[in-house]
Amino acid sequence: MKQFDLYENTDPDSRGTYPFFVDVQTGLLEQLNSRVVIPIAPATNAKLFPANLCPIFEIDNKQYALLTHQITTVSASFLARRQGSLLLNREQIIAALDFLLMGI
Repeated sequence: MKQFDLYENTDPDSRGTYPFFVDVQTGLLEQLNSRVVIPIAPATNAKLFPANLCPIFEIDNKQYALLTHQITTVSASFLARRQGSLLLNREQIIAALDFLLMGI
């Protein structure tokens, strides 16, 4: 598993709300059985999301918001369906985490 990899949410109860998760945990902690992830939700109205906390990304030609304030952990085995990578959005993701944790 690599940091900033994008995974499909395989949970039938929540995947409509959160179709994806992005893994933000460092690869240095591969031995842990859990991963720190941020859910990603459809951004039907991007103006509803604070840009510095919830950047908008395009995935499969659709707009999605990174819900940084809903950061969570999941079992590593839950992340079974890799859908790509948001590595090119690394700076936006880190900036959102900085804002959430440090207010900067």
